[in-house]
Amino acid sequence: MEKPTPPMTITHKEEGSKGAYTSHIEGKPDAELTYSRASETLIIIDHTGVPDELRGMGVGVKLVERAVMDARASGTKIMPLCPFAKAQLQRHKEWQDVLN
Repeated sequence: MEKPTPPMTITHKEEGSKGAYTSHIEGKPDAELTYSRASETLIIIDHTGVPDELRGMGVGVKLVERAVMDARASGTKIMPLCPFAKAQLQRHKEWQDVLN
């Protein structure tokens, strides 16, 4: 059974061709989704890391969801090389409009 997702904030940082979404939950380690920008309209998600104590809480899914929402807002497509991100994008049919 999946644990409830705790209250969190997600921050986004992009420098040069590298970017990351990081979850912040009070008193817990951060989870992170990283990507590379291949072009103005394409990002490649290469890693999603969720600490063991946050697994099963939906934190990784929330990181992918935020990347999808930002991609839609900016007209960017996503190429998911990270197996977790790829599985989530396949599982959530409503997110597939951003797939490259």
